[in-house]
Amino acid sequence: MSSVGCLLSLAAVALAAGACQGVLPEPDFERMIDQRNYRPYTEAPRFPDGRAMRPPPEGTVDRRRIVGRPALTDGVVEGRYVTESPIPVDGALLGRGRDRFEVFCAACHGLRGDGSSEVALHMELRKPPSLLNDPVRSFPPGRVFQVISLGYGLMPSYAADLPVEDRWATVAYLSALQLSQASKLADLPADVRGAVERSLR
Repeated sequence: MSSVGCLLSLAAVALAAGACQGVLPEPDFERMIDQRNYRPYTEAPRFPDGRAMRPPPEGTVDRRRIVGRPALTDGVVEGRYVTESPIPVDGALLGRGRDRFEVFCAACHGLRGDGSSEVALHMELRKPPSLLNDPVRSFPPGRVFQVISLGYGLMPSYAADLPVEDRWATVAYLSALQLSQASKLADLPADVRGAVERSLR
């Protein structure tokens, strides 16, 4: 008998055996919808500590974590704050920075960064400083990044809320905001100065 014939014979035997055992049950699709699994923050008697949410194994590193680039992740290189953004600053980055600033920073520091906001009016212990004047205005970008990352005084850390790139976007936008609020007409390039003068007429 050929190998094909053997396979056909085995298949016939298997089908006959299945027929003798009866019809297979209908698939239980409800089990796919209502799966028996643990939900976050529920009890799990299977584990010694009774928690469903398991801690990561020791030594686990977040796959999104950036390593080996202290200028980007810390804003500090060899004990000195970086003086330039480690990522290219363009219109898209400034737009993202403006969005993040208005969501996370403006509530206390104001939309213009001058420390004037509804929240600031009710902060009696210590009001948020203006970001447009010294000493903040003279901070290098690395220091501003570090303040956003680690917090300062009453200001909490925003590292959990803002990814590294968003923090640098916020730093870039703040720099642009500082320039926009303190630049003199004479400091502008000739073509920009001319457009501004025409708009003021």
